[in-house]
Amino acid sequence: MNKKSLAGLAALAFMLAMITGCGTSVQRMDAAEVKDISGKWNDTDSRLTAEEMIGDCISRPWYSTATAALGRTPTVIVGNVRNQSMEHISADTFVENLQRSLINSGKVQFVASKTERGDVRDERLDQDVNSSDETRKEHGKEAGADFMLGGIINSINDREGGKEVVYYQVNLKLLDMKTNQIVWNGEKKLKKYVKHSGSSW
Repeated sequence: MNKKSLAGLAALAFMLAMITGCGTSVQRMDAAEVKDISGKWNDTDSRLTAEEMIGDCISRPWYSTATAALGRTPTVIVGNVRNQSMEHISADTFVENLQRSLINSGKVQFVASKTERGDVRDERLDQDVNSSDETRKEHGKEAGADFMLGGIINSINDREGGKEVVYYQVNLKLLDMKTNQIVWNGEKKLKKYVKHSGSSW
């Protein structure tokens, strides 16, 4: 084999190696596995923050006071959670985590969101026309919430060169729907130290 052929084969091998090296690689993970890549807010932060804050919420004095006054388990709805942080955070996912933690606690009854209630009301209107008298669900029988949970997600980024500290603060408040009183005010802080490539600790 002459030198030209060898050079051609070497160039072809190099190109194939480059193509192979640039290919996408996917590795499946357990959904519960914790893996921070960018240092930004992630699914683990959302889930653990919701679980911790709801655990704190239902352990506070408002719960026993409300249960005694109502003579039953309080009914709660999650309202608006606003993302005022410096990055894109799925507030909807966090709201779902809050709902799940509330329901799974067994301590409260839970009312569907405004959007979900709208879907149910549309279904009841459809039942008025298409369902039998025995299975049709009446209007005006919905359970009203006694308390509404809502809050804000904030963040502060402190970056110098390839080093960054990301600070998150989540504030949630539980409001009495009748009196607008704040019966619980919870706070959760998260801080992450992120080293970007090319920097030393």
